[in-house]
Amino acid sequence: MSMDNSKSHNSPLPDNLIEPLLAASETSNLNNALECLTETAKTCDGRLVLASKHILVPVLELCRYPFELSVEDLLLSLKLLRNLCAGEIQNQNLFIELNGVETLSSLVNSLWLSLGSDNGLLPMVLQVLGNVSLAGEQHRSFVWNRFFPDKFLDIAKVRSKETCDPLCMVIYTCSEGSAELFTEPGQHIVVEIIQTITIAGFTQDWVKLLLSKICIEEPYFPSIFSKLPRAAETGNSDENASQIHHFGAEKSFFLSILSEILNERVGDIVISNDFSLGVFGVFKSAVGVVDLSSRGNLPFPTGSADINVIGYTLSILRDISACDPKVSNRDEKHDTVDLLVRAGLIKFLVDLLHELEPPAMIRKAMINDEYSQHYKYRCPYRGFRRDIVAVLGNCSYRKKRVQDEIRERNGILVLLQQCVIDEDNPFLREWGVWSMRNILEGNMENQQLVADLELQNSVNSPEIAGMGLRVEINPRTRRPKLVNAS
Repeated sequence: MSMDNSKSHNSPLPDNLIEPLLAASETSNLNNALECLTETAKTCDGRLVLASKHILVPVLELCRYPFELSVEDLLLSLKLLRNLCAGEIQNQNLFIELNGVETLSSLVNSLWLSLGSDNGLLPMVLQVLGNVSLAGEQHRSFVWNRFFPDKFLDIAKVRSKETCDPLCMVIYTCSEGSAELFTEPGQHIVVEIIQTITIAGFTQDWVKLLLSKICIEEPYFPSIFSKLPRAAETGNSDENASQIHHFGAEKSFFLSILSEILNERVGDIVISNDFSLGVFGVFKSAVGVVDLSSRGNLPFPTGSADINVIGYTLSILRDISACDPKVSNRDEKHDTVDLLVRAGLIKFLVDLLHELEPPAMIRKAMINDEYSQHYKYRCPYRGFRRDIVAVLGNCSYRKKRVQDEIRERNGILVLLQQCVIDEDNPFLREWGVWSMRNILEGNMENQQLVADLELQNSVNSPEIAGMGLRVEINPRTRRPKLVNAS
């Protein structure tokens, strides 16, 4: 059986359904009546008047006759329900009393809704449920118990942003106070949502609120990240060997959204330890699988999901390390930065800088290309070096333990080397200066180390000299370092 798209209904409907709508709208046609009442229900006063006439009763009953209605009339009925339940408690309560949640659940089972067609019915069902759920805990409970997990999972598989946006609103609102969202079924719903927004995008902030809640504030990022599919190999031929990726588009896009959330809410979000450690773990894995022997000239984000994972995780670590420790935990022993330091973040980043070729200005100042045989890493994207320096700079802010570890791992000299303008790393000099300021502040050992630097076979560079700096080359390792000319 299929639905007719004509404006009038196909089969006779009970008179007791149509007459109250015609009378309230003072029209003689069901379609016109629904349009008129939907417009009236846009205002608080209009909703109150319609509530006094119990208009919600016949409208909800119409939704129990989907095969007798045209698509347009059914959509208008849902729009009218949505408007009636927009902040009007009488209608919201009546909706629950009349088993409205069950009615809409049955409607979702209809062929046209489950297939996710573009007729707008499924998004409108979700908007109705969203307005009803805003009325209170009891209303949220009715929606949650009827739709979680199977209905939500089916809807999440509909690859449409028009459907995904209101779905996230309903899940976020109705899951308040419930731990079920964090169970395996709940996580699978979130995974499907991530796959949907990767394909279709999103336009409302409900997606970010939901992902922030379950992935950043709660400890479920590692589990959800692992459930997202890996990238498929592009082929087995030799010409495609370099195109084999380890991280899929979903994982890259997922991290980009989390990075946006943190960047927008730095200092105003509780960050779980599992999220911080999980992101660091993903960063290390990505560095291990990406070929860093070739220099990347593309700005971030690039066309490679693997390289983008490196960039997004670095951005997240930069923002995590910029947060006030009190945001994560008031106990200094459990500060997020300290947690990452204990997990080896500083060692990993300083080692990366040691193996990374010098900035372009220093490379140009060197007498020959001897540096190329002493460095195994190149920047995979424009800004990679800057992002590493930014994380180290943020981590060392008023953290003597971090300042000391950077010194003990011979990181001060390599960080001095970053205090230059670099065409491949915009704002590298600013981040380098910020990092050195934090590393030296209140740390006499670090200040003394910089003061004791001695000249060893300096190379000349007008650009560097003009900044009051000079490059020195260690005669044994042939590695450069940047120091004050004075």
